[in-house]
Amino acid sequence: MIRNHSFEAYYAGLYGPRWKPLRKSLLEKAEAVPFTAGLAIPYMLDYASVLAARSLRLPEEGMILDACASPGGKSLVLLSAMDSGQTLLANERSGERRRRLVKVLDEHLELEKRTRVRVSGFDAAALGAKKNERGRFGGILVDAPCSCERRVIQNEKALSQWSAARPRFLARRQWALLSAAFLTLRPGGSLIYATCALSVEENDGVASLLIKKYSRDALLDEPDFPEGEKTAFGRIILPDVSGGIGPMYVARFRKNPAGSPACGA
Repeated sequence: MIRNHSFEAYYAGLYGPRWKPLRKSLLEKAEAVPFTAGLAIPYMLDYASVLAARSLRLPEEGMILDACASPGGKSLVLLSAMDSGQTLLANERSGERRRRLVKVLDEHLELEKRTRVRVSGFDAAALGAKKNERGRFGGILVDAPCSCERRVIQNEKALSQWSAARPRFLARRQWALLSAAFLTLRPGGSLIYATCALSVEENDGVASLLIKKYSRDALLDEPDFPEGEKTAFGRIILPDVSGGIGPMYVARFRKNPAGSPACGA
């Protein structure tokens, strides 16, 4: 297996002596579990993804947004907890990934559930600039594109191309997605920011920006699942101590009920 010394130095600097056992766990095959709740057929996914999606506090009624929905596992988890007063907008900007998302939804959902989810393909990072979208959603999941080090370390080409600029570049995109989501969240609504990254830059670093920019209206709402470890702004599940599941970082926010739909703008 190829070694990228910059990659090794970066993550050893973040995790110290823990990096060696963490690295070993990342090289092992991720343990997927069959998710069956409310589905026509089971869907296989990492249990950490189930925990991330279940962390969203669903509104009593109205529309929920899965901002970066492909391949669709977290959308299925959200739909399993929704009732007849709620609808889901499953968004995926990439056409190829959106086709995969539609296929997953069509194959795994009974007709009644399938009619309550719509698929879209807009740039979720640009949505916040549209004033008519402010306060549109009662709950939002931002499962942001990230470094996904577990895939990188298992792929020689991806590992050889990795540089320390990658987490910085991704963090800028992640912040654009999270900030836009917050602006389109209605007062009192719940917002989940999740990644499968190890980098603090992509996890707490991005979450901290939301608190800093929207300090009056972005209320930290710590995820309440017991798995993983507490961080400054959320929880992170790491495979070296969690039975092989993860990595998965989850930060949960609530929009100040006293704010306006465009609060913080």
